[in-house]
Amino acid sequence: MKVDQMQLAIHGGARVRDTYLSYGRQWITEEDIQTVVQTLQSPFLTQGPKIKEFEEKMAAAVGAKYAVAFANGTAALHGACYAAGISAGDEVITTPMTFAASANCVRYCEGTVVFADILPDTYNIDPGKVRSLITKRTKAIIPVDFTGQPADMEEIMAIAREHNLVVIEDAAHSLGATYKGERIGNIADMTMFSFHPVKHITTGEGGVITTNSEEFYQRLLLFRSHGITREQALLHNSSEGPWYYEMLDLGYNYRMTDIQAALGITQLSRLDDYVARRREMANQYNLRFQENAALVIPAQSAVSESSWHLYVIQLRLENLTASRKTIYEALLAENIGVNVHYIPVHLHPYYQQLGYEKGLAPNAEALYERIITLPLFPAMEEQDMEDVITAVEKVLSYYLKK
Repeated sequence: MKVDQMQLAIHGGARVRDTYLSYGRQWITEEDIQTVVQTLQSPFLTQGPKIKEFEEKMAAAVGAKYAVAFANGTAALHGACYAAGISAGDEVITTPMTFAASANCVRYCEGTVVFADILPDTYNIDPGKVRSLITKRTKAIIPVDFTGQPADMEEIMAIAREHNLVVIEDAAHSLGATYKGERIGNIADMTMFSFHPVKHITTGEGGVITTNSEEFYQRLLLFRSHGITREQALLHNSSEGPWYYEMLDLGYNYRMTDIQAALGITQLSRLDDYVARRREMANQYNLRFQENAALVIPAQSAVSESSWHLYVIQLRLENLTASRKTIYEALLAENIGVNVHYIPVHLHPYYQQLGYEKGLAPNAEALYERIITLPLFPAMEEQDMEDVITAVEKVLSYYLKK
């Protein structure tokens, strides 16, 4: 039976898969497990040598001078806003097409979030919109590398230098990506990477800020550990004994553990292989979907190479007889773990209560109504990919206008 003649599972037909396939999942090897076990058997579960080792390897991997590990990516973004000096009265421009943490980190520092709309092709923040929103109160820009494709960092950095702004790149999606031949993590003033289990590598939870600025580096170190230091050069009173430390500012306990770092070290050793596999899978999706009249495949900039954290299709709803909700539910019924990335941040109740209104980012809002994220992670097997492709073609052909 042809795909377009198959009865949908949502209508009682046979599922494409017997088991559920999530949109993303970690890949843990025996090497990862043994490394973590060795750390568990060591004298240090936290504040030990694995943290520094992981930070040094992360900095080297992206070509940055410094890396500071945090308990999670959100904590890392909070630390970056602190290091940038964001406070009440300051404005920070970011995209609404992201996870809430990209904006929440500004609110943690009592700053004001300003949302700039996205480009209609790459779905990344529009530099032209960023420029138009700059005021005397603007302090920083937080571009987000949506799905793993770098934002237009050359233009964003040029705008920032012109107006003396700090750029904090939210690269939670783009570890291993390149922009004009340079690895992400070495371009912005500070760059955040996330190690949640669905990301390119995982530490369970975890995040890192990379930077080439010693000033930001020192402020990040202070912030993640209660604002406390033992560094002689930073102490107000250095005449006390070797036990002495000082709390210089109101910091947080945002430290990563050695257990997490140990996992991150072995995961990082396979980053290039993981990214290569993601690119291979994305290319396969593109080839199979590029002629499908019911969807739009992700557009890619000619000057960057995505690391493909997510594969997001845009539905051509004008060619379909069903809503995005119906198609989403039909794919779930086939045991395909689709998702939606993201609900524009300014549409969440918290931000609506702050006065943000629907209509401030028409491109992001229109995109949200049409997108679905398909499964993509290195541990997927060829049959998994075939199942996704079959399910998408099955569902969309059923609802395609004849």
